[in-house]
Amino acid sequence: MPATLGWTIKDWQNAYSEGATPASLLGELLTGLDTTDVAWISLLDGNGLATALTELEQTLEAAGGDRNALPLYGVPFAAKDNIDARGFETTAACPAFAYNPEDDASTIARLKAAGAVVIGKTNLDQFATGLVGTRSPYGAVPNSFKPEVVSGGSSSGSASVVARGLVPFALGTDTAGSGRVPAGLNNLVGLKPTKGLFSIRGVVPACRSLDCVSIFTLTVNDAGLVADAMAGFDAGDAFSRKAPYALPLDGPALRRPGPIRKLAIPEHPEWFGDQQAEAAWNTAISRWRGLDVELVPMDFSPMLELAALLYEGPWVAERHAAVEAFMASHADDMNPVVKDIISNAGKFSATDTFKAQYRKEELERQIDELLADVDALLVPTAPTAPTIEAVNADPVTLNSQLGTYTNFVNLADMSALAIPAGFRDDGLPFGVTLISGAWKDTELQRLACQWLNAHPTTLGATDKDRPEETPGAAISTPTVQVAVVGAHLSGMPLNTQLTERFSVLLEQTTTSANYRLYALPNTTPPKPGLKRVPAGGGDGKGEEIIVEVWEMPASAFGSFVDLIPAPLGIGNVELADGRWVNGFICEGYGFDGARDVTEFGGWRAFVTAENGVR
Repeated sequence: MPATLGWTIKDWQNAYSEGATPASLLGELLTGLDTTDVAWISLLDGNGLATALTELEQTLEAAGGDRNALPLYGVPFAAKDNIDARGFETTAACPAFAYNPEDDASTIARLKAAGAVVIGKTNLDQFATGLVGTRSPYGAVPNSFKPEVVSGGSSSGSASVVARGLVPFALGTDTAGSGRVPAGLNNLVGLKPTKGLFSIRGVVPACRSLDCVSIFTLTVNDAGLVADAMAGFDAGDAFSRKAPYALPLDGPALRRPGPIRKLAIPEHPEWFGDQQAEAAWNTAISRWRGLDVELVPMDFSPMLELAALLYEGPWVAERHAAVEAFMASHADDMNPVVKDIISNAGKFSATDTFKAQYRKEELERQIDELLADVDALLVPTAPTAPTIEAVNADPVTLNSQLGTYTNFVNLADMSALAIPAGFRDDGLPFGVTLISGAWKDTELQRLACQWLNAHPTTLGATDKDRPEETPGAAISTPTVQVAVVGAHLSGMPLNTQLTERFSVLLEQTTTSANYRLYALPNTTPPKPGLKRVPAGGGDGKGEEIIVEVWEMPASAFGSFVDLIPAPLGIGNVELADGRWVNGFICEGYGFDGARDVTEFGGWRAFVTAENGVR
């Protein structure tokens, strides 16, 4: 096996910084891979590697030779074979459908621009229709821990090659859970982004309005790094979306005292008789409670009804729309289970479709209301782990069971992150998934890091230890920092003007020793004024004054400033460490009749003393 087995992206980066070359490492990797491995549909050959290395060298030259400008320089990855990559056929696991793409999919192009090298295309449930990994003429992909168990699908090959450490990351797609179920069954991180965060241009569609390119990695760190490289608006993709200019910097946790997060869990989870999965779930949720997390049992019927719409309702017609022309002339070349599923499109009329769309909207509203006071959902990634033999005997029922906690997510326009959560008594991995609203991807990464740092597992199916996890930042929100000195401090009367704008308290610190603090007359609630004077302390000289620094979405800043009454305003305030930030200042006339309270060191101490006197 290759010496790079089980390497994370950081390991690859370290190897290059120590003098290794892409030609040597990638050559060794490809030489050590088994071309008969059912997880692969195609691999780079010698000529393909030479071409890839030339392209990488050209990318480096375009970056001025600065490898630091290419965060994925020389890092190999795999792509599910419904995602176009030049030099490889795209088969969608149907040989009769195969074609040679002229261009890379948008996500592949972005990864190459960051220095990554695609080394192969991976197996999948045909036309990305399935959650089992068995519906492929190239063979059923076995679970990386127990070969008699399913790998999960449809992104089966991508999960397998990452779990076994052959590549540090791979791309999948996710419409109903295809980027999460294989992660859960193979001890991986599976990132299902907000729809439109990653372009789907160059992806063979399943349900185009729901499809997402997903990421499989060994760590959350790597998922965040890859997401950073892939994220971005693509004008050539009608389903690509620009991230909102302003996003809440945190969720409902800000509206509760303390750091406790509130996660909703299924009130009565369904296990379909799998007692080992149930036991693993009970162990996991008991550990979550030890992380300052409040778990709230919730009625999941709206989620389950929405999930059922995906395959039992007219959305199956969208799968037919994706392959209509091919199916009309090549139906006999399709996997019979896949063909039967897609053929169900004929059962639904346009009227049925609109009725289902109306019901979807109603269910989404119910779900939004249920989740209004929680930070995220916490669910089992897969409620069972069937064998390949069992799936072959009952392919539709067992496939449907695997999607119990995944099918509703894309329909509800939510983001999700599947993460390892320990092992069952039979040695199979068990996974959980964090789910939240659109554009909350980075927050889910933060939660996942908190969990994995407290309860680490080995990486995939390797024996390597998990490194410290830190969140990525695929979605960045322009923010403004504001130093507050008086009535906006935590617990003070006007602090809600910050929290209702989703602001986050960064730190309590002090100004430089260039300020004096005054209690302004005739203000309701009582407010201070900060006055800049020469440093030195005492008799009109400045001292350090306690302040809090808050961060808020940039687009909320204007409405916040509009609330500030004269003589106060926002200007620049110098902190003790030399930083200048936005902060409260006071017009000169405002100090007429004001009381100097600098001796208290801060507004809170003054208010406490005044209340004590009274």
